[in-house]
Amino acid sequence: MHLSEDLVQNIILGAIFMFFISIAWLLAEFKGMKDEMKERFGINNETLKLRLQAYERLTLFAERSSLKNLVSRTVSGGMTVVDLQLALLETIRTEYEYNVSQQIYLSPEMWKAIGNLKEQNIFIINQLAATLPTQGLAIELSKRILEYVASTNSELNTVVLSALQFEAKKLL
Repeated sequence: MHLSEDLVQNIILGAIFMFFISIAWLLAEFKGMKDEMKERFGINNETLKLRLQAYERLTLFAERSSLKNLVSRTVSGGMTVVDLQLALLETIRTEYEYNVSQQIYLSPEMWKAIGNLKEQNIFIINQLAATLPTQGLAIELSKRILEYVASTNSELNTVVLSALQFEAKKLL
């Protein structure tokens, strides 16, 4: 009888040992699966960091692309309407092209909003410039742009900035 109690205890100890070994193995397997899923779906610290940097850069683009910021940075003495128009358009396009690689980190909808911001501002600048004589003073175009912004109070960059902020918060 004494032998069978020792045998039962050894079997129980062996079963407990195997149970813990199995749990440790399962935990290691689950961790590996979790890491594999994170890698497959692009959810790792480096990717997250790159995506957040893209949102930062495009936030800066949206801020710098607001019509009032463009005008204040671009207008200088001695410019004509055409000079200012071309300088504003060049600034928008250059900033956009500088950030075009960031689209791989954004949703297609967010990238479309960035493109719409660029296109809308180009359209507004061209429309307002068309109402003025080409050799007129640049200050007239800058006034028209600032009056437009003040009267409509609907710059697309504020909507884009809100959308960028919303998507960046979803990452965190």
